[in-house]
Amino acid sequence: MNEKKELQVAALENGTVIDHIPSDKVFTVVSLLDLQNTDGNITIGNNFESKKLGKKGIIKVADRFFTDEEVSRLSVVAPNIKLNIIRHYEVVEKKQIVMPDELKSIVKCNNPKCITNNEPMQTWFHVVDKEQGILKCHYCEKEQQKDNIKLI
Repeated sequence: MNEKKELQVAALENGTVIDHIPSDKVFTVVSLLDLQNTDGNITIGNNFESKKLGKKGIIKVADRFFTDEEVSRLSVVAPNIKLNIIRHYEVVEKKQIVMPDELKSIVKCNNPKCITNNEPMQTWFHVVDKEQGILKCHYCEKEQQKDNIKLI
């Protein structure tokens, strides 16, 4: 007898599905978007099989659509994720998230002598290499890799 085993997760009427999240970054994404303090319906799945990533995570967030700033923050910790925008149970838009060319007020400079760590001003980084995740501070020109960054 063949039995089908399926994961039953409620479909979203309206909201956002964040897909192709590296498994080790799922809860970082939850924290970045402050989803733990959301009253709405949230489904978090982790360690699903993925041809591209090996293992991946997925987060479904009902009745929430993310701002460009939130998406930029996500791109720093989990580049190449996909956002599916759902309206009336239909995918109306798919977005491949990539790191922008510049990041403002998202990442802290790890140079203690940088002006952004000593004066009240926003940080500003140029993305030197999107594949490797290398950022360069606009002010002190110190480079740092995405694995060593601290988000503001």
